[in-house]
Amino acid sequence: MKRTVFFVSESTGITAETLGHSLLSQFDSVDFEQVYMPYINTEARARALTQRLHEAAERDGARPLVFSTMLDASIAAILREGDCFHLELFEQFVEPLSQELGVSPSRESGRSHAITKPSMYTKRIEAINFAMSNDDGMRPDNFRHADVVLVGVSRSGKTPTCLYLAIHYGLRAANHPLTEDDFEREALPPEVCAVKEKVFGLTIEARRLHLIREERRPGSEYASLARCRNDIRLAHEMLGRLGVPVLDTTSQSIEEISAQVLRGLRNSGQH
Repeated sequence: MKRTVFFVSESTGITAETLGHSLLSQFDSVDFEQVYMPYINTEARARALTQRLHEAAERDGARPLVFSTMLDASIAAILREGDCFHLELFEQFVEPLSQELGVSPSRESGRSHAITKPSMYTKRIEAINFAMSNDDGMRPDNFRHADVVLVGVSRSGKTPTCLYLAIHYGLRAANHPLTEDDFEREALPPEVCAVKEKVFGLTIEARRLHLIREERRPGSEYASLARCRNDIRLAHEMLGRLGVPVLDTTSQSIEEISAQVLRGLRNSGQH
């Protein structure tokens, strides 16, 4: 089955896309062709879009799905008249919230992604710079300034998780890749041990790691299944001796891994 999906917004469309993707993920038997339509902020643009909706319906033999975040009632009305299955994401929540809070909504587009708190925005930028400057253990002397330090074998998901924590939560995240030198010493660097309360280990199933490393260095000893198994075994032993939480990244998304890290930091009183 194939259906066309339009993510429509008066502004960037990030909210419509994010929530729409979450809902569509429950229907993995359907092949969705995704179309992004930000800045539909005039009636003329809305009418032009309804023509595209009609064309998609004729082409697919089924009306397209529309996920929209429209605060302008007149534009939203034009979209609802189109040949589509229309879901207005804001109207389900804004009015009930307004009634509960006893406050009228501003109905200003782009508010969810605007820089409404400059201090938090600055914190996130600084955290991103920190994560990039302290990737792959480049500055172990900076671990003491980090909010969290991820430790694991190469290609276990450390870098993307650090960047996600920085971008979305403003956390200064650093990481240390476990190397042959660490395994030969049978010890983690002293800079890691000194911040044990901030450290989380990342592990991964050996066959999954083998596939990931094969994409990076096909046919190499580094990517061999035997090497992957050995690296993971030694990593488990070292992290076990340090006594830090170890998260399995094999089948978890970056978002899920980050959520576990945040929960661990809160439980330990670090965040």
